[in-house]
Amino acid sequence: MVQLAEFAVAVIIISISGVMLPGPLFVANISYGLREGTKAGLKMAYGHTVVELPLVILLGIGALSLDTIPQFREIISLFGAVSLFVFAGIQIRSVLKKPNTVFEGKHGPFLAGIILSALNPFFLIWWFTIGFKLISDAIVIASFAGIGIMFVFHIWMDYAWLCAVSFLSSKGKKILSNKNYTRFMIGISGILIYFGIVFAMEVLS
Repeated sequence: MVQLAEFAVAVIIISISGVMLPGPLFVANISYGLREGTKAGLKMAYGHTVVELPLVILLGIGALSLDTIPQFREIISLFGAVSLFVFAGIQIRSVLKKPNTVFEGKHGPFLAGIILSALNPFFLIWWFTIGFKLISDAIVIASFAGIGIMFVFHIWMDYAWLCAVSFLSSKGKKILSNKNYTRFMIGISGILIYFGIVFAMEVLS
């Protein structure tokens, strides 16, 4: 139980690097939130799940089949460490840069959630590196069931964040310009670097 609790905390903290990064899905969610409120965030989360769940299952199957290869876990840990360092840098740059939040959606929020997730290279890179490492660790803890456990620890954050952003947008709140948001994301970037060091130590130990 202690190992599972520690893993849950790691998944939640590391997932923030993918969930709260101000990318295309985030910007679109603000735009739709102005019109539809919290419902827009929920619909976008549904669309995001349509892409994310099959991807996680496929990666889980791949991790199970590759787990017999010598040094597999060391290789995954190394990729995970490097990716965490890179995403920490991207995250800091993104929150300081404050990207354009203008989005002209031609589709509804559900379809936008699917399209913007499937076509977002950072989303795919995150899952094929950092996410794959988390899936691999989940399998060690609870075999194939661990994949489902890991996904639950991750996906609720997508729903909570997208719904919160769309709700705040509907109330006219400016999220990216909020200094507390910037400080929080920079702090999370520091934690990502810490986990990157932990993953790297797994390779060296």
